[in-house]
Amino acid sequence: MPPAPAPLTVDVRLEPATWHAHLAEATRDGLTSTPRHTPPVWFYDDLGSKLFDEITRLPEYYPTRAERAVLAMCADEVAERTGADTLVELGSGTSEKTRLLLDALAARGALACFAPLDVSEATLREAAAAVAAEHPDVAVHAVVGDFLAHLDAIPGAATAGGRRLVAFLGGTVGNLDPSARADFLRRLAAVLAPGDGVLLGTDLIKDRDRLVAAYDDAAGVTAAFNRNSLEVMNRELGADFDADAFDHAACFDEANGWIEMRLVARRPQRVRVRGLDDLVVDFAAGEHLRTEISTKFTEPQVRAELAAAGLPVDATWTDPDGDFLVTLARVAS
Repeated sequence: MPPAPAPLTVDVRLEPATWHAHLAEATRDGLTSTPRHTPPVWFYDDLGSKLFDEITRLPEYYPTRAERAVLAMCADEVAERTGADTLVELGSGTSEKTRLLLDALAARGALACFAPLDVSEATLREAAAAVAAEHPDVAVHAVVGDFLAHLDAIPGAATAGGRRLVAFLGGTVGNLDPSARADFLRRLAAVLAPGDGVLLGTDLIKDRDRLVAAYDDAAGVTAAFNRNSLEVMNRELGADFDADAFDHAACFDEANGWIEMRLVARRPQRVRVRGLDDLVVDFAAGEHLRTEISTKFTEPQVRAELAAAGLPVDATWTDPDGDFLVTLARVAS
Protein backbone atom coordinates (compact mmCIF):
# COMPACT_ATOMS: atom_id res chain seq x y z
CA MET A 1 0.00 0.00 0.00
CA PRO A 2 1.57 3.37 -1.03
CA PRO A 3 2.36 5.85 1.74
CA ALA A 4 -0.09 8.69 2.35
CA PRO A 5 0.84 11.94 0.58
CA ALA A 6 2.53 14.66 2.61
CA PRO A 7 0.20 17.41 3.86
CA LEU A 8 -0.71 20.55 1.93
CA THR A 9 -1.55 23.56 4.10
CA VAL A 10 -2.31 27.18 3.24
CA ASP A 11 -1.65 29.80 5.90
CA VAL A 12 -3.56 33.01 5.12
CA ARG A 13 -1.73 35.98 6.69
CA LEU A 14 -3.11 38.61 4.33
CA GLU A 15 -6.81 39.10 3.72
CA PRO A 16 -7.90 40.65 0.39
CA ALA A 17 -9.44 43.70 2.11
CA THR A 18 -6.23 44.40 4.02
CA TRP A 19 -4.10 44.07 0.91
CA HIS A 20 -6.44 46.32 -1.07
CA ALA A 21 -6.33 48.98 1.66
CA HIS A 22 -2.52 48.85 1.68
CA LEU A 23 -2.38 49.26 -2.10
CA ALA A 24 -4.87 52.11 -2.00
CA GLU A 25 -2.76 54.00 0.54
CA ALA A 26 0.44 53.35 -1.43
CA THR A 27 -1.28 54.61 -4.57
CA ARG A 28 -2.50 57.75 -2.83
CA ASP A 29 1.05 58.44 -1.61
CA GLY A 30 2.45 57.90 -5.09
CA LEU A 31 -0.08 60.02 -6.96
CA THR A 32 0.44 62.93 -4.57
CA SER A 33 4.26 62.74 -4.68
CA THR A 34 6.71 64.45 -7.02
CA PRO A 35 7.44 62.77 -9.35
CA ARG A 36 4.21 60.77 -9.38
CA HIS A 37 4.41 56.99 -9.15
CA THR A 38 2.17 53.97 -8.59
CA PRO A 39 2.82 50.47 -7.16
CA PRO A 40 3.78 47.93 -9.85
CA VAL A 41 1.32 45.42 -8.38
CA TRP A 42 -1.40 47.07 -10.50
CA PHE A 43 0.20 45.39 -13.53
CA TYR A 44 -0.94 41.93 -12.57
CA ASP A 45 -4.62 41.35 -13.18
CA ASP A 46 -5.53 38.42 -15.45
CA LEU A 47 -4.79 40.38 -18.63
CA GLY A 48 -1.59 41.85 -17.22
CA SER A 49 -0.35 38.42 -16.17
CA LYS A 50 -0.98 37.08 -19.67
CA LEU A 51 0.80 40.07 -21.20
CA PHE A 52 3.78 39.59 -18.89
CA ASP A 53 3.96 35.91 -19.85
CA GLU A 54 4.08 37.07 -23.47
CA ILE A 55 6.82 39.59 -22.60
CA THR A 56 9.02 36.83 -21.16
CA ARG A 57 8.96 35.11 -24.56
CA LEU A 58 9.90 38.20 -26.59
CA PRO A 59 13.35 38.28 -28.22
CA GLU A 60 14.23 41.55 -26.45
CA TYR A 61 13.36 40.29 -22.97
CA TYR A 62 16.35 38.22 -21.87
CA PRO A 63 16.01 38.05 -18.00
CA THR A 64 13.64 35.09 -17.73
CA ARG A 65 15.58 32.95 -20.21
CA ALA A 66 18.91 33.90 -18.67
CA GLU A 67 17.83 33.14 -15.10
CA ARG A 68 16.37 29.81 -16.12
CA ALA A 69 19.67 28.93 -17.81
CA VAL A 70 21.59 29.79 -14.65
CA LEU A 71 19.26 27.75 -12.42
CA ALA A 72 19.47 24.76 -14.75
CA MET A 73 23.26 24.98 -14.48
CA CYS A 74 23.59 25.53 -10.73
CA ALA A 75 20.59 23.77 -9.11
CA ASP A 76 22.48 20.59 -8.26
CA GLU A 77 25.38 22.55 -6.77
CA VAL A 78 22.97 24.71 -4.76
CA ALA A 79 21.36 21.54 -3.37
CA GLU A 80 24.76 20.09 -2.51
CA ARG A 81 26.06 23.27 -0.88
CA THR A 82 22.96 23.96 1.21
CA GLY A 83 21.67 20.50 2.05
CA ALA A 84 18.37 22.26 2.69
CA ASP A 85 15.38 20.28 3.91
CA THR A 86 13.04 23.28 3.46
CA LEU A 87 12.75 25.44 0.34
CA VAL A 88 11.03 28.82 0.82
CA GLU A 89 10.09 30.89 -2.22
CA LEU A 90 9.23 34.59 -1.84
CA GLY A 91 6.89 36.10 -4.41
CA SER A 92 6.39 32.61 -5.73
CA GLY A 93 3.75 33.11 -8.44
CA THR A 94 3.45 29.85 -10.37
CA SER A 95 6.79 28.53 -8.99
CA GLU A 96 7.72 27.50 -12.53
CA LYS A 97 11.47 28.12 -12.39
CA THR A 98 11.61 26.88 -8.81
CA ARG A 99 10.86 23.37 -10.07
CA LEU A 100 14.57 23.14 -10.98
CA LEU A 101 15.54 23.71 -7.32
CA LEU A 102 12.79 21.43 -6.02
CA ASP A 103 13.90 18.60 -8.27
CA ALA A 104 17.57 19.04 -7.32
CA LEU A 105 16.86 19.13 -3.58
CA ALA A 106 14.44 16.20 -3.81
CA ALA A 107 17.02 14.15 -5.71
CA ARG A 108 19.34 14.41 -2.70
CA GLY A 109 16.58 12.90 -0.55
CA ALA A 110 16.66 15.68 2.03
CA LEU A 111 13.76 17.90 0.92
CA ALA A 112 10.88 17.67 3.39
CA CYS A 113 8.99 20.95 2.92
CA PHE A 114 8.28 23.55 0.23
CA ALA A 115 6.96 26.91 1.47
CA PRO A 116 5.85 29.34 -1.27
CA LEU A 117 4.75 32.85 -0.22
CA ASP A 118 2.68 35.13 -2.47
CA VAL A 119 -0.03 37.79 -2.19
CA SER A 120 -2.35 36.07 -4.69
CA GLU A 121 -4.23 33.33 -2.86
CA ALA A 122 -5.73 31.83 -6.02
CA THR A 123 -2.37 31.58 -7.81
CA LEU A 124 -0.68 30.30 -4.67
CA ARG A 125 -3.23 27.54 -4.09
CA GLU A 126 -3.00 26.39 -7.69
CA ALA A 127 0.81 26.34 -7.69
CA ALA A 128 0.99 24.67 -4.27
CA ALA A 129 -1.38 21.93 -5.37
CA ALA A 130 0.68 21.33 -8.51
CA VAL A 131 3.92 21.00 -6.53
CA ALA A 132 2.21 18.69 -4.00
CA ALA A 133 1.10 16.44 -6.85
CA GLU A 134 4.59 16.40 -8.36
CA HIS A 135 6.31 15.73 -5.00
CA PRO A 136 3.84 13.73 -2.89
CA ASP A 137 6.49 13.00 -0.26
CA VAL A 138 7.17 16.71 0.35
CA ALA A 139 4.96 18.75 2.68
CA VAL A 140 3.75 22.00 1.10
CA HIS A 141 3.19 24.90 3.50
CA ALA A 142 1.94 27.83 1.42
CA VAL A 143 1.67 31.32 2.93
CA VAL A 144 -0.64 34.01 1.58
CA GLY A 145 1.30 37.14 2.43
CA ASP A 146 3.47 40.04 1.35
CA PHE A 147 7.21 39.35 1.47
CA LEU A 148 7.74 42.91 2.74
CA ALA A 149 5.44 42.38 5.72
CA HIS A 150 5.16 38.68 6.50
CA LEU A 151 8.69 37.30 6.70
CA ASP A 152 7.81 36.10 10.21
CA ALA A 153 5.41 33.62 8.58
CA ILE A 154 8.24 31.66 6.93
CA PRO A 155 8.13 28.15 8.46
CA GLY A 156 11.15 26.77 10.28
CA ALA A 157 13.30 23.92 9.07
CA ALA A 158 11.26 20.76 8.59
CA THR A 159 13.59 18.47 10.52
CA ALA A 160 15.69 18.76 13.66
CA GLY A 161 19.00 20.32 12.68
CA GLY A 162 17.70 21.03 9.19
CA ARG A 163 18.33 24.08 7.07
CA ARG A 164 16.19 26.40 5.00
CA LEU A 165 16.92 27.84 1.58
CA VAL A 166 15.00 31.03 0.75
CA ALA A 167 14.73 31.66 -3.01
CA PHE A 168 13.97 35.19 -4.18
CA LEU A 169 14.14 35.01 -7.95
CA GLY A 170 13.13 36.93 -11.06
CA GLY A 171 15.14 40.04 -10.25
CA THR A 172 12.23 41.15 -8.04
CA VAL A 173 14.59 42.56 -5.41
CA GLY A 174 15.53 45.16 -8.02
CA ASN A 175 12.01 46.62 -7.87
CA LEU A 176 12.86 47.98 -4.41
CA ASP A 177 14.72 51.24 -4.01
CA PRO A 178 18.07 51.02 -2.15
CA SER A 179 16.65 51.92 1.27
CA ALA A 180 13.75 49.48 1.02
CA ARG A 181 16.06 46.80 -0.36
CA ALA A 182 18.54 47.15 2.50
CA ASP A 183 15.73 47.03 5.05
CA PHE A 184 14.21 43.94 3.42
CA LEU A 185 17.54 42.06 3.35
CA ARG A 186 18.24 42.91 7.00
CA ARG A 187 14.80 41.70 8.06
CA LEU A 188 15.17 38.53 6.00
CA ALA A 189 18.51 37.75 7.64
CA ALA A 190 16.97 38.36 11.07
CA VAL A 191 14.29 35.66 10.65
CA LEU A 192 16.73 33.02 9.42
CA ALA A 193 18.89 30.70 11.50
CA PRO A 194 22.66 30.21 11.26
CA GLY A 195 23.41 28.04 8.23
CA ASP A 196 20.20 28.93 6.38
CA GLY A 197 20.72 30.13 2.82
CA VAL A 198 19.34 32.82 0.51
CA LEU A 199 19.32 32.35 -3.27
CA LEU A 200 18.95 35.73 -4.95
CA GLY A 201 18.35 36.43 -8.64
CA THR A 202 19.55 39.81 -9.96
CA ASP A 203 19.79 41.32 -13.44
CA LEU A 204 23.22 42.69 -14.32
CA ILE A 205 24.27 46.04 -15.80
CA LYS A 206 24.86 45.79 -19.54
CA ASP A 207 24.58 47.70 -22.81
CA ARG A 208 22.04 50.47 -22.26
CA ASP A 209 20.26 49.87 -25.57
CA ARG A 210 19.68 46.22 -24.65
CA LEU A 211 18.35 47.21 -21.24
CA VAL A 212 15.88 49.71 -22.65
CA ALA A 213 14.77 47.36 -25.44
CA ALA A 214 13.89 44.70 -22.86
CA TYR A 215 11.31 47.12 -21.42
CA ASP A 216 10.19 48.72 -24.69
CA ASP A 217 9.82 45.93 -27.24
CA ALA A 218 9.21 46.52 -30.91
CA ALA A 219 5.87 44.67 -30.86
CA GLY A 220 4.44 47.00 -28.20
CA VAL A 221 3.57 44.24 -25.74
CA THR A 222 5.26 46.03 -22.82
CA ALA A 223 3.44 49.24 -23.74
CA ALA A 224 0.11 47.42 -23.53
CA PHE A 225 1.19 45.84 -20.24
CA ASN A 226 2.11 49.25 -18.81
CA ARG A 227 -1.09 51.02 -19.91
CA ASN A 228 -3.19 48.14 -18.59
CA SER A 229 -2.16 49.16 -15.05
CA LEU A 230 -4.32 52.27 -15.52
CA GLU A 231 -7.30 50.11 -16.46
CA VAL A 232 -6.73 48.03 -13.33
CA MET A 233 -6.72 51.18 -11.16
CA ASN A 234 -9.88 52.33 -12.91
CA ARG A 235 -11.57 49.08 -11.94
CA GLU A 236 -10.10 48.60 -8.46
CA LEU A 237 -10.04 52.22 -7.25
CA GLY A 238 -12.85 53.81 -9.24
CA ALA A 239 -10.43 55.98 -11.22
CA ASP A 240 -11.12 57.48 -14.63
CA PHE A 241 -7.72 57.30 -16.32
CA ASP A 242 -7.88 57.42 -20.11
CA ALA A 243 -5.24 54.79 -20.86
CA ASP A 244 -5.06 55.84 -24.51
CA ALA A 245 -4.01 59.34 -23.41
CA PHE A 246 -0.70 58.03 -22.05
CA ASP A 247 2.37 56.84 -23.96
CA HIS A 248 4.65 54.11 -22.69
CA ALA A 249 8.28 55.00 -22.06
CA ALA A 250 11.31 53.17 -20.65
CA CYS A 251 14.62 54.81 -19.81
CA PHE A 252 17.79 53.96 -17.93
CA ASP A 253 18.54 56.17 -14.94
CA GLU A 254 22.34 56.28 -14.84
CA ALA A 255 22.50 57.89 -11.40
CA ASN A 256 20.42 55.17 -9.76
CA GLY A 257 21.37 52.25 -12.00
CA TRP A 258 17.81 51.27 -12.80
CA ILE A 259 15.31 51.09 -15.62
CA GLU A 260 12.20 53.21 -15.11
CA MET A 261 8.92 52.31 -16.76
CA ARG A 262 6.77 55.38 -17.19
CA LEU A 263 3.48 56.51 -18.63
CA VAL A 264 3.67 59.95 -20.26
CA ALA A 265 0.59 62.17 -20.51
CA ARG A 266 -0.06 63.14 -24.14
CA ARG A 267 -2.12 66.16 -23.13
CA PRO A 268 -3.18 68.04 -19.99
CA GLN A 269 -5.77 65.97 -18.15
CA ARG A 270 -7.54 65.62 -14.83
CA VAL A 271 -7.99 62.21 -13.23
CA ARG A 272 -10.46 61.55 -10.39
CA VAL A 273 -9.97 58.52 -8.14
CA ARG A 274 -13.26 57.89 -6.36
CA GLY A 275 -11.86 55.07 -4.23
CA LEU A 276 -9.29 57.46 -2.74
CA ASP A 277 -11.86 59.89 -1.31
CA ASP A 278 -12.37 61.49 -4.72
CA LEU A 279 -8.70 62.37 -5.06
CA VAL A 280 -8.13 64.66 -8.06
CA VAL A 281 -4.83 64.47 -9.91
CA ASP A 282 -3.93 66.95 -12.65
CA PHE A 283 -1.38 65.85 -15.25
CA ALA A 284 0.42 68.37 -17.44
CA ALA A 285 1.19 67.46 -21.05
CA GLY A 286 4.41 65.44 -21.04
CA GLU A 287 4.23 64.68 -17.30
CA HIS A 288 5.54 61.26 -16.31
CA LEU A 289 3.90 58.68 -14.04
CA ARG A 290 6.48 56.13 -12.91
CA THR A 291 5.02 52.62 -12.75
CA GLU A 292 8.12 50.54 -11.96
CA ILE A 293 11.84 50.62 -11.27
CA SER A 294 14.07 47.66 -12.08
CA THR A 295 17.57 47.96 -10.66
CA LYS A 296 20.49 46.48 -12.59
CA PHE A 297 23.43 45.34 -10.48
CA THR A 298 27.10 44.50 -10.58
CA GLU A 299 28.34 41.38 -8.80
CA PRO A 300 30.39 43.41 -6.25
CA GLN A 301 27.29 45.51 -5.51
CA VAL A 302 25.23 42.37 -4.78
CA ARG A 303 27.98 41.00 -2.54
CA ALA A 304 28.24 44.27 -0.64
CA GLU A 305 24.48 44.63 -0.09
CA LEU A 306 24.14 41.04 1.12
CA ALA A 307 27.16 41.35 3.40
CA ALA A 308 25.77 44.56 4.90
CA ALA A 309 22.62 42.64 5.80
CA GLY A 310 24.58 39.85 7.50
CA LEU A 311 24.39 37.48 4.54
CA PRO A 312 27.94 36.72 3.33
CA VAL A 313 28.12 35.26 -0.18
CA ASP A 314 28.91 31.58 -0.55
CA ALA A 315 28.81 31.20 -4.36
CA THR A 316 27.69 32.98 -7.54
CA TRP A 317 26.70 31.85 -11.03
CA THR A 318 25.90 33.63 -14.28
CA ASP A 319 24.58 32.51 -17.65
CA PRO A 320 27.17 32.11 -20.48
CA ASP A 321 26.48 35.67 -21.73
CA GLY A 322 26.89 37.21 -18.28
CA ASP A 323 23.41 38.73 -18.35
CA PHE A 324 21.96 37.46 -15.08
CA LEU A 325 23.42 36.64 -11.67
CA VAL A 326 22.25 34.04 -9.15
CA THR A 327 23.88 34.41 -5.74
CA LEU A 328 23.90 31.98 -2.80
CA ALA A 329 24.42 33.67 0.57
CA ARG A 330 24.37 32.15 4.04
CA VAL A 331 23.48 33.36 7.49
CA ALA A 332 26.77 33.32 9.37
CA SER A 333 27.08 30.47 11.87
